[in-house]
Amino acid sequence: MGIKMKIMLVEDDEALAGEISSFLIKWGFDTEISRKYDEILQEFMEWKPQLVLMDINLPFYDGFYWCRQIRKISAVPIIYISSRGDDKDKIMAIAQGGDDYVEKPFRLELLRAKIEAILRRTYEYRVKERIFLKPGICFDPVSQILFYEGKEVDLTRSERKIFARLMKERPRVVSREELMMDLWNTDEYVSDGTLTTMISRLRGKVKGVCGEEMIGTKKGQGYFIV
Repeated sequence: MGIKMKIMLVEDDEALAGEISSFLIKWGFDTEISRKYDEILQEFMEWKPQLVLMDINLPFYDGFYWCRQIRKISAVPIIYISSRGDDKDKIMAIAQGGDDYVEKPFRLELLRAKIEAILRRTYEYRVKERIFLKPGICFDPVSQILFYEGKEVDLTRSERKIFARLMKERPRVVSREELMMDLWNTDEYVSDGTLTTMISRLRGKVKGVCGEEMIGTKKGQGYFIV
């Protein structure tokens, strides 16, 4: 898929978790195994995975609970892996925000196929016109909208204009004069100081949602996408 996708594995059977993790690593995935079963949401926010494998029967709170918590902040795909094969459980899993359900015992090849299918749908097919910068972060050059984990990053029109120009020219450094001219062409007068403030706010917003610095500065020359 061009980028190494991170998978968060929430499974309290340590032997099975290790087996799944080793298998996925061999196929090029980055995996994180959760072991703090009362802090699943905190680990999710720290790790920023592109997909979650979630068992249902867990200590403290079940997988349905953690799926609801994750859904409050993210649309990241969630696949349930569970020995509970009742149709009611499968319906509940989807109703709570899950994307698929794999009943134990299962073949690891089947799990991989489901993971790859969901990742393609989520990060390629559904956003095929968008440009991925890093896992979970993509930009739509047509609408000039930046997305993080499928959700739009809240940028002003001017901030979108600046980011679009930096994306268009990357990896080249774009001068301050070029950025100011772009903004003037949209009937918005921008002073040197105003541009500095805009860049600072844009940089802060992007880093605030994804935790990474995306806009670099070349002293005396201008700005570029990292």
